[in-house]
Amino acid sequence: MACIRARLPHPCAAATATGPAAPHSPETPLLQLEHAAPGQLRALEAQLADAHRTFVAQGLALDLTRGKPSAEQLALSDALDGILDGRYLAEDGTDTRNYGGLDGLPEAKRFGAALMGVDPGSVLVGGNSSLTLMYQAVLVAHRFGLTGADSAWSRGGTVRFLCPVPGYDRHFTVCEQLGIEMLTVPMTAEGPDMDRVEAMLAADPTIKGMWCVPKYSNPTGVVYSDATVDRIARLARVAGEGFRVFWDNAYAVHDLREVRPLASIEAACRAHGTVDSVLQFASTSKITHAGSGVAFMSASPANLAGFKAFLTACTIGPDKVNQLRTVRLLPDRDALMAHMQRHAAILAPRFAIVLRVLEEQFAGGDLGQWEAPAGGYFVAFDTRPGVASAAVALAAEAGVKLTPAGATFPYGRDPQDRNIRIAPSVPSLPQLETAMAVFANSVKLASVRAALAG
Repeated sequence: MACIRARLPHPCAAATATGPAAPHSPETPLLQLEHAAPGQLRALEAQLADAHRTFVAQGLALDLTRGKPSAEQLALSDALDGILDGRYLAEDGTDTRNYGGLDGLPEAKRFGAALMGVDPGSVLVGGNSSLTLMYQAVLVAHRFGLTGADSAWSRGGTVRFLCPVPGYDRHFTVCEQLGIEMLTVPMTAEGPDMDRVEAMLAADPTIKGMWCVPKYSNPTGVVYSDATVDRIARLARVAGEGFRVFWDNAYAVHDLREVRPLASIEAACRAHGTVDSVLQFASTSKITHAGSGVAFMSASPANLAGFKAFLTACTIGPDKVNQLRTVRLLPDRDALMAHMQRHAAILAPRFAIVLRVLEEQFAGGDLGQWEAPAGGYFVAFDTRPGVASAAVALAAEAGVKLTPAGATFPYGRDPQDRNIRIAPSVPSLPQLETAMAVFANSVKLASVRAALAG
């Protein structure tokens, strides 16, 4: 990340219609905490603490915790309600109201294939949650074996996963619940540090899996480079037996501006003879209605056979009516991309607010680092070491909820206590202005207090 810094707060900053802005004036001198005198820090702490008390007195209740679509975004798909108009038959004659169809309707498979850039024959259509499919896939690989009982990871004792960090907290929860030990790998501007990944896999055959969010990675917004995708496709050649990459392409079409291409992991795996090593996932959760979307998995024939054997024991089949509703709303890729442009029109101004406030409040000093994502749902902000938890706590006191500091690392422990995930999608634009003013003041106050204590 590029180094982004902070300006000295000004005690006379103007208030907005939704509350006072975090103290700031572009005319004030830059502050480098590393070189600030104690007296200067104490005066600054007093200013920031006064602004904090003003925010607390407002009784705010603003939420930047999760990457949820706003009500305005959800309304884009309200035509789902009643779209079937009594027409429940799928293209192959399946009555979607009835039992059956373990792996999904043909038209839903084509939709998932277009979303993930794969062949429809490799697609399994699930229920409303790709996280459920991921959990089930890890469970099957761990306990039962994706390619037969002898392939179960648990038969070999200790099982470890590679987790690029900062990353998605729910991925880490899957591993933690299943007793899988997590090993961290730092993210770079190109994706996971592949030199580190390859070295760890070559040295440790107990590493059986790796999480990847390849496009607009949660929370950094990184898009994996072509070279990174190709190296990931080759990992099975150096990893222990049974290694799998869990490719969570949650933001495949969630561009804020121009479309950012992502190299095909499927094509790379075919080229390297490693088609069994990657399982891909996607969903419409941030495309249509988040609580009633459609989830997809793409995998090799061998992996699909093992996964379907598991599903046969636990379900008669997913919600085919919902699959049909979804493809009627978005019948082809052109319709999907036009729909996503409408999402972007709602989201882009929110990201613009976040990035503008970060630039205004932190550019030119030494309080934080961030990048401007071109899509996805998050902005990742790195504070000075040891500051994130205190900043999140101060924001909570002032009525702004953030994802807990450390949540973007396995076991909830960020070893440097630096990373904060900002999710700007839910608040209104005026609310987001206020929330970011609180955020900026909280980071500054926590940073100054840490400097005084150090």
